[in-house]
Amino acid sequence: MTNFTPVSAMIGGSLIGVSAVLLMLVNGRIAGVSGIVGSLLDKMPIREYVSDNAWKMAFLFGLIIAPLVYFYISARPLDISFPHRLELMIAGGFLVGFGSRLGGGCTSGHGVCGIARLSKRSVVATATFMLAAVVTVYLVNVWGIVR
Repeated sequence: MTNFTPVSAMIGGSLIGVSAVLLMLVNGRIAGVSGIVGSLLDKMPIREYVSDNAWKMAFLFGLIIAPLVYFYISARPLDISFPHRLELMIAGGFLVGFGSRLGGGCTSGHGVCGIARLSKRSVVATATFMLAAVVTVYLVNVWGIVR
């Protein structure tokens, strides 16, 4: 394995856990990214929209800006590559979005926050996500279904 980085993975996972706990303690909210993004798409009067969603926009901004700050501080080049054709990546993104809507949340909401709250629904949802991921990787990498 060439990308085995246990120290940075542990630091990153710890930061995700701490941020989820802080959001719950400070705001009483779950750090489920699909739920946060989905609620930003709700229609409401502009005054209510800004007051209700400022923390959500800040949360999402942090998700985008944090890796850029890391790469800037570390002076490492930003290396982005796509393992498959762009249209397949976009289709996969739509399928993930559909699945998270169908499952009532995403891996961050169910896998990080839901399991930590001992939610049976989240355990089942996370197991389903993981099973789907294993099957997808097998079909793509072993059977070569998608090129």
